[in-house]
Amino acid sequence: MRLRRLATGALGSVAVLLTSAGAVTVSAGEAAATPCGFYETHSDAYYNHCTSDGSHIVIEIDDWGPNSERCVGPGVTWIGSASGIDGAWYTGRTC
Repeated sequence: MRLRRLATGALGSVAVLLTSAGAVTVSAGEAAATPCGFYETHSDAYYNHCTSDGSHIVIEIDDWGPNSERCVGPGVTWIGSASGIDGAWYTGRTC
């Protein structure tokens, strides 16, 4: 009986460790999928404003003509088709 409790406790501890490691891996995978700043998928261009203060910032978008500006809030913002956007960056201003 005592051996069964020890084995069950040990298996439970291993399960908790494996679950915790899996959660870290998922978070790292999500972060890699949506990096801070400008990024593209095969068809779309996005800007991810990573902030914890709720600020809105002005980004400059290189869209193959005269550059444009846009105010973006926290999180991911779709900024256009990947074929029409060459890049985007923070201008240093809030909006």
